Amino acid sequence: MKTWAGLVLAASSTVLHAADDGGLDTGDALRQRIEAQSEQIETLKRDLARQKAMLDDMRRAIGLDRISGRGSVAGDAGPTTAPAAATNPPAATPVQTVAQAPAPVGKAPDRPADGRPPQVAPIFEQPGVLTPRDKWVVEPSLQYAHSTSDRIALVGYTVIPAILIGLIDVREVRSDSFIGALTVRRGITNRFELETKIPYVYRSDTSVSRPVGAGAAADEAFDVSGHALGDIELTGRYQLNDGGAENPYYVGWLRLKTRTGRDPFEVKVDRTIRGTTGTGLQTEVATGSGFYSLTPGLTVLVPSDPVVFFGGVSYQYSFERSKVKQKTNDGDIELGDVQAGGAFGFNFGMGLALNERSSFSIGYDHLSVGKLRVNGRTPRNSIRSELGTLLLGYSYRLDSGKTINLSLGAGLTSDAPDLQITLRVPMTL
Repeated sequence: MKTWAGLVLAASSTVLHAADDGGLDTGDALRQRIEAQSEQIETLKRDLARQKAMLDDMRRAIGLDRISGRGSVAGDAGPTTAPAAATNPPAATPVQTVAQAPAPVGKAPDRPADGRPPQVAPIFEQPGVLTPRDKWVVEPSLQYAHSTSDRIALVGYTVIPAILIGLIDVREVRSDSFIGALTVRRGITNRFELETKIPYVYRSDTSVSRPVGAGAAADEAFDVSGHALGDIELTGRYQLNDGGAENPYYVGWLRLKTRTGRDPFEVKVDRTIRGTTGTGLQTEVATGSGFYSLTPGLTVLVPSDPVVFFGGVSYQYSFERSKVKQKTNDGDIELGDVQAGGAFGFNFGMGLALNERSSFSIGYDHLSVGKLRVNGRTPRNSIRSELGTLLLGYSYRLDSGKTINLSLGAGLTSDAPDLQITLRVPMTL
């Protein structure tokens, strides 16, 4: 209202000045001045309408219309639509609108108030979120793994190319394993936790082979299965920094693996068959590695709404064993000092919180296992193994507060299991 009053006073003042001016006291001159002032007023009206339309668009873009319940800010009694004069603005000054911001995809992970990393669906063995101080987490888990390998072994020598004197062994090996484990974690502080994992292993191996050079007319199957306690693991984790919205979280950890599982050197190996050579397969099931090992590692989590990027590196060192003997069905074999090769591992992935209850993760895990050494030397049949696995994980929180974590792994290298399914149900006490 003050704006319109000012315009009227300005027009009146112009008329009075025109009446007092002796050179412009005719009716035509006065009429021209009034028309000019009217055109200026209409121009100002159009400019005001354009500015109001732009302001309404900006309010809708930033969501102020939802706050007030209409297309204008709360307390604004004016209409939400532009006056009629703004519906046909001059071509020289087009109306500019602000594009509405797109809605975000997914939900940003919740950030704990104590400075710990956000939670994502776990797919790797080492979790990134630590247990709060004075809290217990009991996590039963079940893992199933299946692997298949085919090989052709030529045992003999050749006189000329394509003529073999000896044995041709065509073999297919299928292995299935179920590992039930109970993991218990205790938060010493908000940055430090201790963990104990007790696994129980059930394995079933089937080898289908046909020694062609021995004149066998049909395939021969060699089955072995069994179950026993696996290698118990002890792990400590410590969060190195506070992290934040744009700063990564660093979690260092150290794991000790024992030899509580059934030793692979203590299970018998088949050496003899029809007075020649054996299958070379174990007649009993080994549920442990046979070595004490120490594994340091580092896990990194980088929050970037609405996802969390994570990854890590580790190195497993196995301690040497002295005076090792391999049991066979034809007597023990002296092996001497044996040391398993070092295992270098790395992984990376990303997690997305879909809503308040569910999250999804995808990642890749790789483990490179070095060659075995016997008496300080590397046997000719010892090779480096490469295990690469693509992992998908999903997590869902129930009404009771418990969380169900399911992960699926697909082997990408010949040494890795073809299929790996893991189910975890952590419970906070």
